[in-house]
Amino acid sequence: MTPLRTVSLRRRVTVLSLVVLAAVLLVVGVLTDVFFSAQIRSELRQQLNVRATLAGQLVAQGVPADEVARRLEAPGIRAEVVASDGRVFAGDPHDDERWGPPWRSRPIGPGHRDWWDDDEDPGNPQVLEQPLADGSRLTLVASGGPVSGAQALLRRTLIVLSIAALAVAGIVMLLSTRVALAPLDAMTALARSITSGDRGRRLAPTRTDTELGRTAAAFDAMLDELEGAEATARASEARTRRFVADAAHELRTPIAGVQAVAEAALAPGMSTEDRERLQLLLLRESRRAGRLVDDLLVLARLDAGLELRREPVDLLELAGTEAERAQLVAPDQQVEVRGEPVTVPGDATRLAQVLGNLLDNARRHAGPGAVTVTVSGGDPARVLVTDEGPGVPPADRERIFDRLVRLDEARGEDGGAGLGLAIARGIARAHGGDLRCVDPPTGRGAAFELTLPSGVSPRRAG
Repeated sequence: MTPLRTVSLRRRVTVLSLVVLAAVLLVVGVLTDVFFSAQIRSELRQQLNVRATLAGQLVAQGVPADEVARRLEAPGIRAEVVASDGRVFAGDPHDDERWGPPWRSRPIGPGHRDWWDDDEDPGNPQVLEQPLADGSRLTLVASGGPVSGAQALLRRTLIVLSIAALAVAGIVMLLSTRVALAPLDAMTALARSITSGDRGRRLAPTRTDTELGRTAAAFDAMLDELEGAEATARASEARTRRFVADAAHELRTPIAGVQAVAEAALAPGMSTEDRERLQLLLLRESRRAGRLVDDLLVLARLDAGLELRREPVDLLELAGTEAERAQLVAPDQQVEVRGEPVTVPGDATRLAQVLGNLLDNARRHAGPGAVTVTVSGGDPARVLVTDEGPGVPPADRERIFDRLVRLDEARGEDGGAGLGLAIARGIARAHGGDLRCVDPPTGRGAAFELTLPSGVSPRRAG
């Protein structure tokens, strides 16, 4: 099993959010710098075009070349006019400190600028060269120095603001994630309270279509299953304890009888008639104890998974055989079997045990009244056993299938241990069917309905 990584969720959310924010700020800063540079270059080019248009107008008006160069000069823009005779006029004649001599009398080629050094200007200046109408040539240079300073200031400002934004965002996220992850803290607190014994509490999310809502709903469902399993286990343990106590109580009676008879049989001078009577009592009590032990073993096999030897079983024939056995035990009682031949896959021995338990139960409670066994086909096949006894109250029709449960009317010397119906239902359900106490068709007496699936291929049930 791969262990779950339990790093701090709050830290992970904060770090990932800051990484995303830093990437966004970096992209915004780069795009801002690129757009700013493009906009400045476009504005410098427009200024140079305006100055070039003004130079053409001045030449058309007959303004001298030195005057043209001077009037084209502007802050950040240097103008150079090369006359047709090779003389060079550049800038303001009084601005020697900035630009040097106002003119040079040596001829130079078009586009040559020895008065401007790009390496001394970090702004990568814009240059425009064009001929004029009088044969002279104009060169305009827009200095990028001031622009570069503004751009550098913008970059520093963006860097400082980005760092400050990341710092503020980190603090805000640490505080906000604590609030955002509060439902997880609630889950932790609930789990700890349940561990300490506080059962029944739930998160009860208001919405189940969100991540936290789905997690909370799954958490509540898990708690329901766990507490349900715990309640089932406790109820099962209680039933087991009660069953063991009742079984011990039931076994104590025949064992005590066997012990008492054995002690009485040891008395000296006992007549042959009394000794035979004690032997009959000893045999009856031992059979009673043996029958109870056999029933307990059957219940244990049912709980462990009863192994069935499935084969085609004719229910009508099986019911007839068990009816004959019941009449041998109680000759004065009438048992009628009717219906149609129905074949189902099942364990004939176990199904005979079910019908035998139902007929024994009817014999004990029906008295001299008739017992009827009706077999009908279909899916499922049905066997209905009815008697004319006092019947079973509707409130007790399910309880009588519990182990070691006997109704008040069933108590007596001939009353069973209260295991027959529990065993019969267990065998029926092991076959994939069921056994229920239903309303009697005539409205009087008791009726038990056995249902079994038909048309199922033989198999082993474990």
